Amino acid sequence: MSAEPLPVPAFPAGFVWGAATAAFQVEGSTTADGREPSVWDAFAARPGAVAGGDTGEPAADHYRRSGEDVELMRSLGLGAYRFSLSWPRIRPGGRPNERGIGFYDRLVDRLLAAGIQPWATLYHWDLPQALEDLGGWTSRDTAFRFAEYAETIVPRLGDRVAGWSTLNEPWCAAMLGYAKGIHAPGRTSPEAAVAATHHLLLGHGLAMDVLRQHAPNAPSGVTLNLYPVTAFSDSAADADAARRVDGQQNRLFLDPVLRGGYPDDVAADLAPFGFDAVVRDGDTAVIAAPVDWLGVNYYRGYHVAGTPRPGSTPAGAEWIGADEVHFLPDPAAPRTDSGWEVQPAGLTESLLQVHRDYRPIPLYITENGASYPDVLRDGAVADADRVTFLDAHLRAAHAALAHGVDLRGYFYWSLLDNFEWAEGYAKRFGLVHVDYATQRRTPKQSAHWYSGVISRNALS
Repeated sequence: MSAEPLPVPAFPAGFVWGAATAAFQVEGSTTADGREPSVWDAFAARPGAVAGGDTGEPAADHYRRSGEDVELMRSLGLGAYRFSLSWPRIRPGGRPNERGIGFYDRLVDRLLAAGIQPWATLYHWDLPQALEDLGGWTSRDTAFRFAEYAETIVPRLGDRVAGWSTLNEPWCAAMLGYAKGIHAPGRTSPEAAVAATHHLLLGHGLAMDVLRQHAPNAPSGVTLNLYPVTAFSDSAADADAARRVDGQQNRLFLDPVLRGGYPDDVAADLAPFGFDAVVRDGDTAVIAAPVDWLGVNYYRGYHVAGTPRPGSTPAGAEWIGADEVHFLPDPAAPRTDSGWEVQPAGLTESLLQVHRDYRPIPLYITENGASYPDVLRDGAVADADRVTFLDAHLRAAHAALAHGVDLRGYFYWSLLDNFEWAEGYAKRFGLVHVDYATQRRTPKQSAHWYSGVISRNALS
């Protein structure tokens, strides 16, 4: 007898299938139509800060080619496009800029005309450099300037946007930008990172109030990068290392948004670095403004110990006060071109962590993807490794659904090859290959594979 065919992993009706980008990574046109410099323009201009001396010019030239890119999305069958809005394009000099606003106005209309849901993120790390000069996210005032920026753009796009996110990955903006210094603005102060963390979250809460006023019918939330953390052993030292890393990576952001306050143990960990001084009465109530959904960005997990182990590496400066923590690699795991371990089961675990530990809330995978050394040959890119990555992670997402997680969508990172922050143009995450010299777009094998998943609303 022949074996029964395995059931096809199908996704719920109405599941949102999309891809994501960020303004600084794809738009280019960094001086066009009144845009002012962002912290990433300034950071990329520093010798040695970005691989290859790359800058945000021309990126993927999305600012001038958005019509072409929307048509490309339509041809692939994408149901949604997650993009970010450029603060220095929308409010250069602290004033509304109609030319910059008009770009996003047209983009949203083009997406809707193509049958694609617009999903907008207010902040994906491109703080105006003029505000950084006044203290950046270490300054409480920046949270209020963020709300002012939201007041400028949200009424214009309003309910035409299908989903709003206030922040993308505030952990990266605070810890990599202000503690480790490998992202803009390139500071290396744990105290600055602690202040930036709180003020980013305060800005989130203030922006949620703006969204409720001007886009009351549009689901709004925040996007966090979550990592499952496992201890090397049951020892007290290893367990505390896992607690500390989970606390700073996950609970420091999940708890104030979904539980109404910072976790006591993490607050105690950060107290020597000025945490208590930056949190004022009433702040946690602002941060806890009810969200309609939570975005989960997932790339990999962490395996940690409280003492050195064979092959381990000590925690870097982005882990504040965690000098005793060591990270252990999994030598059996395949790795992406970025050197990141491929751990699809961790996606299931991250979704389950939110499902188990917090109030019921719809979840979206707002970023998940991988860089590989893609090569364009004979007009095609045969990125079989990315297809394997996608298949495994979508199966992991489906496993979370089977466990009762209210998962409603998946956005691959990224639609286009682009400026990959400190890696410049050295890493390619896109479903679509970009020839940076000609700006020619070529859908990769993975794009066609993903298009098939979308059309079936199921894996094969």
